[in-house]
Amino acid sequence: MKKNTLGSLIWLRITRFTHQSNKLSNEYLKPFGITVAQFDVLNQVASYQPITQRELAEKVTVSEGGISRMLTRLDQEGYIQRKKDWKTNWVSLTQKGQEKVEEVFGHQLAFQTSLLDDCLTEAEQKTLYQLMSKLQKHTQSKLESL
Repeated sequence: MKKNTLGSLIWLRITRFTHQSNKLSNEYLKPFGITVAQFDVLNQVASYQPITQRELAEKVTVSEGGISRMLTRLDQEGYIQRKKDWKTNWVSLTQKGQEKVEEVFGHQLAFQTSLLDDCLTEAEQKTLYQLMSKLQKHTQSKLESL
């Protein structure tokens, strides 16, 4: 068996951290009656509304197939409204959805911040942010060239 490269080990750590962070966030968000994926969708809609379903699928951590099911659930809960304009599906928040984002956002922000504050110094966080930004921009350029 070949040894892993440093790049593959870093990728595994990032993947594991993301998975663990999502599990912790889902537990943290249970009292709010929302999952981390639903929060992500509502937060993106709040930031960019009205947004097309296709644009939303590109911004969130839900697959393109999963976004339709997610939006159906959020629509049934009364958090979003969808409008079809010919072939384009537009998504925006309802008042109830806006209230849910406002209720949860500060709590989720504090929770995620505490995960890093408990473990990394401010200097380490700044370095990690710079490196992750660089890596994200690189992968984005690769996606755009597909």
